Amino acid sequence: MANFLSRLFGGGSGTPANTEDKGGSVLSWARTAKPGCELAPAAAPDDLQLATFAGGCFWGLELAYQRVPGVVRTSVGYTGGHDPAPNYNSVCSGSTGHAEAVQVTYDPREVSYERLLSEFFQRVDPTTRNRQGGDVGSQYRSALYHHSPEQQAAAKKAFAEASEQLAQGTFRPVRGRSLVTELAPAGDYYLAEKYHQQYLAKGGRFGMAQSADKGATDKIRCYG
Repeated sequence: MANFLSRLFGGGSGTPANTEDKGGSVLSWARTAKPGCELAPAAAPDDLQLATFAGGCFWGLELAYQRVPGVVRTSVGYTGGHDPAPNYNSVCSGSTGHAEAVQVTYDPREVSYERLLSEFFQRVDPTTRNRQGGDVGSQYRSALYHHSPEQQAAAKKAFAEASEQLAQGTFRPVRGRSLVTELAPAGDYYLAEKYHQQYLAKGGRFGMAQSADKGATDKIRCYG
């Protein structure tokens, strides 16, 4: 497990940004990068738990969860689809059925799943189908993927509370009037290419690293 985590997470937020010229825009390079996805373990190490969220481009959502105290690890990946070998290019085409997602490994003694749900509803517009901001496509849908009956119950409760707030006009400003976020059991989760992991903390598009420190409140620049 230690070797797996080392391969996946590399040097963390302190790793220098890769400023090598990729020969075009960062997204163009990412879409032509060699497929490197592997199936992530279905369970967390002892005494830790997994949580999986989808909410638009995974870069910004991952950084938000990196900042939450009690979150031990984060990764970005692809889940909720039917293709057993997804990669960034195929997921972006919309042909695999996958959503861009963030998987969080957290210590339940330090942070509750309810707190992670709160972060989701603060960051994601749960009223836009297959869209977050200017990102449009089924891969950008919002979803809560539960790993246990307890997570399922908590997600349903948070969903109901958000729905009530929308009906009463007390929810934060969003585009729609009703929730369209998917609630589903967690399934196969494929790790996105290494290039995407902790992308914003490592410099993002412009080589300007954003803080992943616990409790950081700096505004997240979603594309770097």
